[in-house]
Amino acid sequence: MNTVSLIDDDPGVLDAVGTLFETKGLSVNRHASAVAFLKAPVTGGCVVSDLRMPELNGLELVRLLKAEGDPRPIILLTAHGDVELAVRALKAGAFDFIEKPFEEERLLAAVTAALEAGQRSAVRASELSDLKQRYDSLSERQKEVMWLVVSGCANKEVAARLEISIRTVETYRAWVFEKMGVKTLPELVRQSIALEELVQPEAGEPTPAR
Repeated sequence: MNTVSLIDDDPGVLDAVGTLFETKGLSVNRHASAVAFLKAPVTGGCVVSDLRMPELNGLELVRLLKAEGDPRPIILLTAHGDVELAVRALKAGAFDFIEKPFEEERLLAAVTAALEAGQRSAVRASELSDLKQRYDSLSERQKEVMWLVVSGCANKEVAARLEISIRTVETYRAWVFEKMGVKTLPELVRQSIALEELVQPEAGEPTPAR
């Protein structure tokens, strides 16, 4: 989504930079402060914010959005004397910072890169959400079997650990493959690695070997 949320307490900057983005075909949501931005409906795309603002500055905004898991890349506009603060913002999770006065092409290139990164993040978030839904559809026993299988246990070992028959393990394993939408064990292992970001393996079960 080619939407830029522009935040600056200077009306002149809001107008000039917002107009620049619009001439390049971008949709712009203008906000006079970080507080106003946070109160507005959430949109996709990226965020371009001044660093020095009253109430909530750009560094504080970066930290807040990252703490909330907001995937939108954030570009900060900084005065020359704010470079040290801007570097701290990068370490906190900002995508980029642009020093004032800035060249239009430099800012536009940064926004283009941020929008592309935001789209990749959105796709990744959607994939993880679908993966989590598939995992949640498994029964507790199926989850136990899954974590044992992806840790390298053969069906015989899974059966011994769970005190069930090998035939039952095979049945559970087939259900796991079907519900997780995979056909091979390597696919399931890759999914389990991604799932470690979202869930904890069933109590007492090993995590996949790295």
